[in-house]
Amino acid sequence: MEVAANCSLRVKRPLLDPRFEGYKLSLEPLPCYQLELDAGQATGAFARPVGLWWTEGGRPGDGRPSRNPVGVSFVRRLAVAEVKLRDDQYTLEHMHAFGMYNYLHCDSWYQDSVYYIDNLGRVMNLTVMLDTALGKPREVFRLPTDLTAYDNRLCASIHFTSSTWVTLSDGTGRLYLIGTGERGNSASEKWEIMFNEELGNPFIIIHSISLLNAEEHSVTTLLLRIEKEELDMKGSGFYVSLEWVTISKKNKDDNKYEIIKRDILRGKSVPHYAAIEPDGKGLMIVSYKSFTFVHVGQDLKENQNENMSKKIKEPLYYWQQTEDDLTVTIRLPEGISKEDIQVQFLPDHINIVLKGQRFLEGKLYSSVDQESNTWIIKENNSLEIFLIKKNEGLTWPELVVGDKQGEFIRDSAQCAAIAERLMHLTSEELNPNPDKEKPPCNAQELEECDIFFEESSSLCRFDGSTLKTTHVVNLGSNQYLFSVIVDPKEMPCFCLRHDVDALLWQPHSSKQDDMWEHIATFNALGYVQASKRDKKFFACAPNYSYAALCECLRRVFIYRQPAPMSTVLYNRKEGRQVGQVAKQQVASLETNDPILGFQATNERLFVLTTKNLFLIKVNTDN
Repeated sequence: MEVAANCSLRVKRPLLDPRFEGYKLSLEPLPCYQLELDAGQATGAFARPVGLWWTEGGRPGDGRPSRNPVGVSFVRRLAVAEVKLRDDQYTLEHMHAFGMYNYLHCDSWYQDSVYYIDNLGRVMNLTVMLDTALGKPREVFRLPTDLTAYDNRLCASIHFTSSTWVTLSDGTGRLYLIGTGERGNSASEKWEIMFNEELGNPFIIIHSISLLNAEEHSVTTLLLRIEKEELDMKGSGFYVSLEWVTISKKNKDDNKYEIIKRDILRGKSVPHYAAIEPDGKGLMIVSYKSFTFVHVGQDLKENQNENMSKKIKEPLYYWQQTEDDLTVTIRLPEGISKEDIQVQFLPDHINIVLKGQRFLEGKLYSSVDQESNTWIIKENNSLEIFLIKKNEGLTWPELVVGDKQGEFIRDSAQCAAIAERLMHLTSEELNPNPDKEKPPCNAQELEECDIFFEESSSLCRFDGSTLKTTHVVNLGSNQYLFSVIVDPKEMPCFCLRHDVDALLWQPHSSKQDDMWEHIATFNALGYVQASKRDKKFFACAPNYSYAALCECLRRVFIYRQPAPMSTVLYNRKEGRQVGQVAKQQVASLETNDPILGFQATNERLFVLTTKNLFLIKVNTDN
């Protein structure tokens, strides 16, 4: 059995600056341009009026509006097709995947070209040539689906696969593969659907690549869903599904594209980062909880009758305990009745038989009251067995001695009781020597932004042919911050917090010994961003000249790389001359609408709200 290699990320020391002194707030104005977005209706700016206060010349009910209405209030139709979370999308994973979705998409193949999808299903593009002559966003494509007809849809998503290909989801479960022509040239740009198919439950697209091998062109894409667990007995009952889909055209004379492979990974948390390698042979994922393949893809043309959804292996049973008793829950097969179930209790032994087949048999960890044990069949087609402990207060580490087929579920009350019992082993002051005056470490001396509550994440690389994990990096406290495409021909980079800094890593799938390269550092940015309580989106320029984050409303923070000073500046504490300074700038947008999208290019920041698109000129030297 092959074991995944445990790897580490190698930091390039020359890219670190241990003498970095911090960011200096700059009050230099930032050129900011505001575009009002077209809501896609014939009347232009306004939709129907809501609520009129009448004056002379009109009365309620007479059908005649006043010429001078007082306090006229209009509801503006929103331009961006925002989809808010439903009542059944209540988990943290739903918020991460859909509630914090970035509705503004940057075309990394063409600088300063951004897209969004409006409420009419139109893909709208703004390409900046001259700041002084900004035009309205133009429609480049319109989804054939009426999005308003679907109550359970997700937000529409788009990914720029190559300079001439785009993958698109309408949020209803349908995937589109679109040939665009050269998008940088309006004369040759024509968006045409080359493939579209219903793929089941709604999803969003998180990555895609285009591959050309000999005569065969294919597009492989990564789709994300959050789905309900069939056996809802623990946690939130939801899991995260990543579907790796390959669409191919084998005959150059035939324009027909078809799905040739579908592989499914499953996990319990939304990945921070997931991307397909440029050659399509592997997949990299940064996530809090690990992912595993639950379906091995087959050639669909040769295996039309195969079931495409292989169920993940579930525990044989679940069990819980209190100080007095134990509860065992078993999911029953379809069509089983009470007569098909036999449960035999002995003081230290249990035997469960279903339809004549032995289901669970073995010695119990400790003795139970044979006469008080019972079992019932629940309405959700599950069998519940109640065991009364003879030794009250004894905690069982396992139900049946040596059996690993079950899963123990610990309730919150039990966790609290255990924590109380162990409290004497810990100290708030973290002082191992109580006779010493001052403890070596005091939790109160830590600032809030030094504390990172999420457990450590991991970076995993999966092989596309074996579907096995080949490389694993335990990221520990290296918190994931954001991702950025530096070179569209390469995988997206990801940025991690290392101590107080933020380090940018470029994956290289072809380099087995040095798969992740440290390419840039944003000094102290890991520390600075942690103090921003209301941050929503994080980004950086592809040339690493600055990093930026925006809050949920209005404010944008820009952190520039250190640059040489035009005037002489001295450090008053050390009496030495300062050669360069890193600037921080703050932009406040003139809107009260929530920020829905945020993208950074080398020269500009793009900020999307429900009604407006803002352009902030960050680098004015060009």
